[in-house]
Amino acid sequence: MKVFRIVAAMAAIGAFAILAQTQTRPGAPANAPQTRPAAGGVNVAVIDSAAFSDEKTGITRVMNAMRQIEAKFQPLRTELRGMRDRLTAMRADIQKKQAIQDTKSTAQQADEADRLEVQIKRKAEDAQSSYQKESLAALEPLQKDIGDALTAYAQAKGISLLIDINRVPVIYAASSLDITTEFIAEYNRTHPATGGPARP
Repeated sequence: MKVFRIVAAMAAIGAFAILAQTQTRPGAPANAPQTRPAAGGVNVAVIDSAAFSDEKTGITRVMNAMRQIEAKFQPLRTELRGMRDRLTAMRADIQKKQAIQDTKSTAQQADEADRLEVQIKRKAEDAQSSYQKESLAALEPLQKDIGDALTAYAQAKGISLLIDINRVPVIYAASSLDITTEFIAEYNRTHPATGGPARP
């Protein structure tokens, strides 16, 4: 079921620019200096939106939403794992017995295994589709909220150009330009995981 979980999560989360991946790049140190204006007076900063879904250092609301979805689909994941284990056992049993039993019995067992394999495939496809829909429904409001908060944060800091290094290839950016860690900390502070009102 691990493959289903990863594929479905990536399909669902991959639709969002701001919540695109689960792997992270190193963030800026907590004591990183404020961003400095670049040539021409343009204050440039970079952010890594992939870090928003980091289990330990990401945005708490994002991780809570993802955990709720995972918990909801855990019984189905367990059921599919059991079906796959049963199919594996059936295939192994056919291999063992085919040399000592009549071909008709072997063919019947093979047909039964094939039917189970089709059931597994269909159930997994349905599960993936449901998982994707649930993920989109849960994460879409968060995407908008985080996007709005990020815009407000950039404006408050006087940032006139913000680049998401998770979406745009960047050859080099000084660590002082990276606001990822600072923004996540600020968002978690002003947007409690309980969903209460934001604190100024």
